[in-house]
Amino acid sequence: MYRETAEDTGRRRLSWRDIPGPLQGDGQNVVTILQLVQNLMHDDEDKQAHRRMQYVGEQGHMALLGHSLAAYISVLDRDRLRKLTTRILSDTTLWLCRLFRYENGSAYYHEDDREGLVKVCRLVINARYEDYATEGFTVLSVKQPVIYQSASCRPGLGQHLCSQLGLPLSSLCIVPCNTMFGSQHQMDIALLDKLIRDDVETGKLPLLLIANAGTPGAGHTDKLSRLKELCVQYNVWLHVEGVNLATLVLGQISSVVTAATKCDSMTLTPGPWLGLPAVPAVTLYRHEDPALSLAAGLTSSQPVEKLRALPLWLSLQYLGHDGIVERIRHSAHLSQTLLEQLKSLTSIKTSVEDELSSPVVVFRFSQDTSSASSGGSVEGYFSGDREVQDSLNRWLGEQLALLVPTSGVDVVELEDEGVCVRFNPLMTAAALGTQESDVALLVEKLAEMVPVLSCTLRFRLDFREEVLQHACLSYIEDLSWPGLGAVRYESRRTDLEEGKRQQELEKINTELVKKLRELDTDLEFSTGPEFSEERNCIFIGMATEDLDVAALVDTIASTGREVEESGKLLENMTEVVRKGILEAELQLQKASEEKLMEEGVLRQIPLVSSVVNWFSPVQSSVKGRTFNLAAGSLDTTDPIYAMKAQTNKEGSSETPTATAKRLPGQKLFRRSGAGSDSFSETSSVCHLEETFREPLPAETSEHTESDLEVPHTPPFHAEETSVSDQRVPDGQGAEPDSIR
Repeated sequence: MYRETAEDTGRRRLSWRDIPGPLQGDGQNVVTILQLVQNLMHDDEDKQAHRRMQYVGEQGHMALLGHSLAAYISVLDRDRLRKLTTRILSDTTLWLCRLFRYENGSAYYHEDDREGLVKVCRLVINARYEDYATEGFTVLSVKQPVIYQSASCRPGLGQHLCSQLGLPLSSLCIVPCNTMFGSQHQMDIALLDKLIRDDVETGKLPLLLIANAGTPGAGHTDKLSRLKELCVQYNVWLHVEGVNLATLVLGQISSVVTAATKCDSMTLTPGPWLGLPAVPAVTLYRHEDPALSLAAGLTSSQPVEKLRALPLWLSLQYLGHDGIVERIRHSAHLSQTLLEQLKSLTSIKTSVEDELSSPVVVFRFSQDTSSASSGGSVEGYFSGDREVQDSLNRWLGEQLALLVPTSGVDVVELEDEGVCVRFNPLMTAAALGTQESDVALLVEKLAEMVPVLSCTLRFRLDFREEVLQHACLSYIEDLSWPGLGAVRYESRRTDLEEGKRQQELEKINTELVKKLRELDTDLEFSTGPEFSEERNCIFIGMATEDLDVAALVDTIASTGREVEESGKLLENMTEVVRKGILEAELQLQKASEEKLMEEGVLRQIPLVSSVVNWFSPVQSSVKGRTFNLAAGSLDTTDPIYAMKAQTNKEGSSETPTATAKRLPGQKLFRRSGAGSDSFSETSSVCHLEETFREPLPAETSEHTESDLEVPHTPPFHAEETSVSDQRVPDGQGAEPDSIR
């Protein structure tokens, strides 16, 4: 019968709680409703997520206040509402255009940061196709529009444009980055020129080009001045987006980013740059025809829609010009500080081509023969394998994010470099409150992890070679695992079917992981990632420089054999016990018959037997027996009584093998210590044999088998003790019965 577990009960309660009940007829008061909202926001089961909630400063409260004020302002009379919204919209647009040096621009405020680009595309379509307002999409079939996008743009942006505009994916042209000359992250201008010429010759209409002022991955900027010249030549609209646009508010900026002020439109995200929650994104654009802007949805005649700028209007006034510039400058300074300190670390490579124009720092661990740690070369130790180093860098980024959460670092995968760690303070510093001390702590933790990464990379091949020397172990090639590697203990049994063999492997390796975790070592043992393709494996984590790989592999092999032997013993226990009981019954029956023949019938009759035994005492010849579970046989008890080691045997059989392999206070698998020298592949059976080889105590010889006083008729057990009617003299200790 199925019984509901605690987890099922919790899940059922959670589902009941999430189902809304019926509305109460008389309604609820404000206090009750607000209490409900508070309980939903700060659920006890979501404490971890609550701790990660963004800190909201005073400037953030101003932005949140704007949303409430917008709702109150919307109830004003129409004339006063129109006057107020016009003032808010014009002020905010003017401030943004001056801050970001975008002269004579208009602004569109939107919640989705892609929505501004969609509206700009509609504006360009309305401008380039004169009959689009009346004919609709049919005019697009005459000359198919083409939208050009850099290969470094954020994924899915072009597909989203085509979906919103109702264009086929063939209207999207992905322009590769430079493959032979120049930057590997900047758009290939020569190839773009060729693509546009080919589209014009085939009757297509080049419509819009999306360029980057800070790629989403590494913060690289395209050659915007050259792209602008090309767009003017072919009458193509130039749209720019990226995190580097934030640096336009600074006094000294790179000429590469300054060229973005000449583009036709740009999308800004001041919310994360300034730490303002729930603030809309802004698309600045230049166009002289207000009717086309209205048709494209960039402007609206509805006053309520103009109130989207109210949160930003309040926040910009609260921060002021100096406050805005200071926040952007602080983020840029953090990037420069980290970049300078990373140059002093070996095996850390940065991916910043223009250090002055990009506030994004991307770095990765990269080991080669010239930067090998510990004075050794890593040539042949997977040094050229990008996938292995990608896994190590992914582990590095995750660990840094956990150890220094206020730094805001994350993991990014670039096409050319691979997996890297990214520090983008413009998008995180304002919300997390990142300071220079956080950057210093980040560098400190990074310096501690570099030797661990280097040693792990060097020991991977050693670990594989050691595993291949053991017939009972199989090396598992998993390049995505950030650690020494993976190994599987293979069962030596060949009499099992494939299904049972897999079950046996799973049982052995699962128990082996538990045994290894109990060892006193710094290594981490696990069953691998949750979605790993490899099953029934033991994954070993990161290594240190003093790791003894040979001792580690020997311990895995010996422990695996112990687990397998213990499993075989338990598996055969039922059959062994059954056969032993049958044999014990036969021997007991035979012993009873011999006793009857030796003592006679009179000694078996009650009352009569006591009289006969008094006149003529007799000593029984029945010997004690013990049942050996390991061998499945009956043995005599003479050696046990002679040695008086019955209790010692029980204690020694429970001693873990790992205890004999460790020294107190000494970590395992350390080459510098003697702890690894004491390891052996001896099983628990060998320890029991050594126990019996110990010299006997002096008092063992004082009592013999005849000194034992036991019942006349032994009960049925797997072990039978000696029988004697002889009395024990006073003052001498008698051996108690031990029937096992």
